[in-house]
Amino acid sequence: MTTEAFNIPTSVKWQGDSIQLLNQQKLPHMTEYLTLTSIDEVFEAIKTLKVRGAPAIGITAAFGLALAASKYETNSLLRFKQLLEKDKNYLSYARPTAVNLFWALERMVKSIENATSVNEAKTALIHEAIQIQVEDEEICKKIGENALPLFKDGDNIMTICNAGSIATARYGTALAPIYLGKERGIDLKVFACETRPVLQGARLTTWELMKAGVDVTLITDNMAAHTMKMKKISACIVGADRIAANGDTANKIGTFSLAILAKEFNIPFFVAAPLSTFDLSIKSGQEIPIEERDLEEVIHINGQAIAPEDVKVYNPSFDVTPNEYITGIITEKGMITSNYFEEIKRLFKS
Repeated sequence: MTTEAFNIPTSVKWQGDSIQLLNQQKLPHMTEYLTLTSIDEVFEAIKTLKVRGAPAIGITAAFGLALAASKYETNSLLRFKQLLEKDKNYLSYARPTAVNLFWALERMVKSIENATSVNEAKTALIHEAIQIQVEDEEICKKIGENALPLFKDGDNIMTICNAGSIATARYGTALAPIYLGKERGIDLKVFACETRPVLQGARLTTWELMKAGVDVTLITDNMAAHTMKMKKISACIVGADRIAANGDTANKIGTFSLAILAKEFNIPFFVAAPLSTFDLSIKSGQEIPIEERDLEEVIHINGQAIAPEDVKVYNPSFDVTPNEYITGIITEKGMITSNYFEEIKRLFKS
């Protein structure tokens, strides 16, 4: 049976002269695909969470840079590269925490280092963006293959935010073993935390898992401890937006709380992420920049005020889970479980 049989949606498609993007802001009420034709539209889509999930952000940014470059009106390769560098820097400001954004943009720029003409450079950029997307699908499947043996038929798995198919090219990271298990007749039940304030778990994770026929139950974030105890949660698995050289992991706000609870209940806590999410230039999680977002996300739901308009709000979009709370980090090259600093270095050397 193929993943298509499960109706797993995808979030980003290259149309030749535009980008077709699943508008995740509209889910689950409406399945809307946007057509992006300019770099400003790509920037806005990333900034406003129309596309989210570190790999999907990187893929969208890569296509966005290729799209922008296709419109440069110059025959000078030097000028072309200057314009590309300017647009790369512009897109990099869309989201400060997700390292895949910077990784993809840097890879795009490097792809034209040996270009001998503007036309060759434009073609190379499109091919590179497509390759980034193709590779991500293959990587996600490998992550799923490496994670699936950690679970057994009938397990109850808890997750937070959305690290599924629409956050990547396909399959997802944290949800990849769920989809592969479904494909192979291994029944894994998912308990999805709603993930305040933007409700990615409620709006996105439940939506795509239900479309795939996966048994999913929604809980509010503050039900996690009670659910772990009463529903006999077997493991937690989450995605990542940036992983430091020592294994400290930045992910959606609330992930650290989940890790603390998992440790208290002696439940394995896994992080699933591609190597492109690792940032070896950052020694520990203390150096990871944490994006703070608009107070509107906290005091409003669907435009309706749920708190006084003039209340002070603290709205960090991510938190950092220290490596001592992580049972294992699952990558496309396998899982690492201890001495993260050395094992991560070894992963990249291999």
